Amino acid sequence: MGADGATADAGVLQRLVDSLRHRGPDGEGAYTARNVALGQTRLAIIDLETGNQPLYEPGGAVLVANGEIYNYVELRAQMEGEEFSTQSDCEPPLHLYRKYGLDFVDHLRGMYAIALYDPIEGQLVLARDPFGIKPLYYAQTDHGFAFASEPQALIDSGMVAPRVNPTALAELLQLQFTTGAETVFDGITRVLPGESVVVRDGRVVARRRRSVLPSEGAADWSEETALELLDTALRNSVEVHQRSDVPYGMFLSGGVDSSALLALMSELNSQPVQAFTAGFVGTSVPDEREHARELARITGAEMTDLAIDADMFWRELPKIAAAMDDPAADYAMVPTYFLAEAVKAAGLKVVLTGEGGDELFAGYGRYRSAMRPWWRGGRGMRARGVFDGLGVLRDPPTGWRDGIAAAEQTADTGTYSRLQSAQAADCADWLPNDLLIKVDRCLMSHGVEGRTPFLDPEVAAVAFRLPDHLKVRDGRGKWLLRKWLDGVLPQARPFDRKRGFSVPVAEWMEASALEIGPLVAHQPGILEVCDPRAVESLFSKKGKRPGFAAWVLLFYALWHAHHMLGIRDAENVRDALETGRRAA
Repeated sequence: MGADGATADAGVLQRLVDSLRHRGPDGEGAYTARNVALGQTRLAIIDLETGNQPLYEPGGAVLVANGEIYNYVELRAQMEGEEFSTQSDCEPPLHLYRKYGLDFVDHLRGMYAIALYDPIEGQLVLARDPFGIKPLYYAQTDHGFAFASEPQALIDSGMVAPRVNPTALAELLQLQFTTGAETVFDGITRVLPGESVVVRDGRVVARRRRSVLPSEGAADWSEETALELLDTALRNSVEVHQRSDVPYGMFLSGGVDSSALLALMSELNSQPVQAFTAGFVGTSVPDEREHARELARITGAEMTDLAIDADMFWRELPKIAAAMDDPAADYAMVPTYFLAEAVKAAGLKVVLTGEGGDELFAGYGRYRSAMRPWWRGGRGMRARGVFDGLGVLRDPPTGWRDGIAAAEQTADTGTYSRLQSAQAADCADWLPNDLLIKVDRCLMSHGVEGRTPFLDPEVAAVAFRLPDHLKVRDGRGKWLLRKWLDGVLPQARPFDRKRGFSVPVAEWMEASALEIGPLVAHQPGILEVCDPRAVESLFSKKGKRPGFAAWVLLFYALWHAHHMLGIRDAENVRDALETGRRAA
């Protein structure tokens, strides 16, 4: 949108579209009028024939979107008499907007980033789903207002120069992700989960926000009632998340969350479920693939088994860091990226994943600690930063936890239990700004859509309101979900002690530390914030904390080389780092 009535720049729109083509390789569309230009690249999943965007409604409003509106069938039935021109799941929001104005989002069940222009009101509306499954960013400049599904598209458009936001960088290094609306790119802002932003004449003039978590505290449900409610919610969510005009699959780790999805998908589909799993070759990391294979055999699923080794890691990590333009140093990006590649190679465009199960059903050990008062050994979440006490950062940041503290304060509503408050704080930042960014970027870089059935309003209405004793019992989280899974797929052994899913980045890095450590230490991005001698020393140390800190620096060095220095098409990690060192 041009500033103060100026015509929107067609060249900027084309550069935005070009930068996002990996997200939508099946086609593109554009709309221009007055001071607005909208573009979309399409990943065709529903209404393959007539679902091209932009979409229009009789009142003149126009929409482009990335995502899926899962209740589009029910919405169309409720709007009997309305004239629809397509079978697209994204057309009902247009008609809802004309009827309800900005409240149209309250009727949507799905994952979405929506841009809607109303020529009558002269306003642009951006809206993001309340869990933050789909990303949406904007830049407000003197030359106009630009928005996109990825920050790197805004950089590529020429609207924003690539500069690091030091506040967000401190969070990234200490937390492995960033919080709130600010991104690590100075001048690029997130539309928050559940937020709608109104823009006129190139300026944000109004905001509203929709929460997806119930405002009430824990319900007084019996175990039997809770199991019935959970069963209904899970079945309904998986059913609507399978609405697609193209084949779909799922990620299967053998853990509780993915096993629950496998059980339901196997029951709800007449054809074998296509499952994808990954493990690691030649490392000490526990390999759960054999358990996943057994579950696939029992349920009749067709399994694609991916073995990831150190050579793949060192070769592809620069591409993975490039895809993670809104950076989160979560090493689970490595298997996620390779699994997405396998899904694409299998000819699929859609995959269901288990993200959100730990947050909604209280699966993390940190929740059990947060439930206890301090005098019983309880402690707050993320009280210690990744680099605290390691002597690596030149100027150890002091405000890196401000965003987390703000989320915790907002989550302490007075009606929530300690456990619910911890879950709500995680849902505010950790979930959208680490886990969901990882899934979105790694999958969409291959033109694959990830769907998250646990992150559904109907599931949240049950899971979040479970009494604490139905979430955590006998030292285990996700107790009721385990109980439910034990009833439908006991072979999943949901009450076994799981060793957790890990990625052997520390082992791979340790084997190459003498070579990689000095290269990382002398990268321009690292030299700005770290003592190079301390970095080299860090890479030579053994242990969980030094190993993870070294991983964060390696990831950031590669991220900075691509997104700040413009080092593209590196053949491997060493190539990218050698080029970066020369740039220093």
